[in-house]
Amino acid sequence: MQYIQQEELYAIREIIVQRKEELAENKREDLAESHNVYTELTTFRIELLTTYADSLLMEKEAANVAVQQWGNNMANLLVNRGLPLNLALEEISYYRDVIGEIIKEEAKNNDFSLDTFYRVISHFNTIVDNAIQFVSKSYVKDYTEKISYAQYAIDELSVPVVRMTEEIGILPLVGDLDTKRAQHLMESALEKGSQYKLKWLIIDLSAVPIIDTMVANQLFKVIAGLQLLGIEVVISGIRPEIAQTMVSLGINVEEIKSFSSLHQAVHYTNSFIESLM
Repeated sequence: MQYIQQEELYAIREIIVQRKEELAENKREDLAESHNVYTELTTFRIELLTTYADSLLMEKEAANVAVQQWGNNMANLLVNRGLPLNLALEEISYYRDVIGEIIKEEAKNNDFSLDTFYRVISHFNTIVDNAIQFVSKSYVKDYTEKISYAQYAIDELSVPVVRMTEEIGILPLVGDLDTKRAQHLMESALEKGSQYKLKWLIIDLSAVPIIDTMVANQLFKVIAGLQLLGIEVVISGIRPEIAQTMVSLGINVEEIKSFSSLHQAVHYTNSFIESLM
C-alpha cells in the first residue's frame, strides 16, 4: 500500500471506525436472536469492522495476522454455540459490500485515480477473502476437535469398568459392538484392570444384541490380554446366537467361565473369593 497516500487510507479507516456501531446495528439480527447470541455477535461485528478498518493501513502480512485472530475467535464462538459456519460467512460478505461503498464514496470525494482506487479496493478484497479462508479453516479445525473429544467421551462412557469390590470389577456392555468400539474396549479393560489392581473382571454381554466374528475375535483378545495381567475373566449374559458365533470361530469357551446372567457371575466370583479366605 506504499503507492497510496496514508492520509487517504486514514480517512477511510476513520469513517469505518466512527460508523462501526451503526453498521453493526444495521445488520439483520434474526438468526443471532434466535440463537440467543446477540451480544456476542454484535461484539464480533464491531471487531470485524475495526479489523477491516485497521487492515487498510497495514501491509499484507500484518493484515493477515489481524484477520486470522478475528477468524479464530469467531470460529471458536460458532463451534461452542453450535452455530453454522455460514453465519460468519454472511457477516464477512455483508461488510464487504458496506465498506466497499464507503471506499467508493471516498474515492469519488477525493478524486482517486483509477489506479489508486483499484489498489485500495484490491487490498480490501484480499483482506475479506483471507477472513473467509481463516474463519473456515479455524471452524473446521475447532469442529473436528470438538467431535473427536465428544467421541472420546462417548467411548469412555460406553466402556465403563465398574469396581464392585476391592478385587472384582464389572464391564457392562450396552448396544452394538463395532470393531472401533471393540478396540477401545480392549484398551479400557486392560488399563482399568491394571489401574484398579483387579483379580476378577466380569464382562456382561446381556445388553449386546449381536456380535459378529470380527468383534468376537477382538473380545477374546481382550480376555487373553487380561489373563496375561493375572486378571481372571468371567463372561455373563451369553445368549445362544453369541455362543454360536464363538463356536464358529473355534474359540475354546471351556477355558472361560460363563453364565447366562450377571447375577450368577457375581455370585460365582464372590463365592470363589470367599472360599480362599
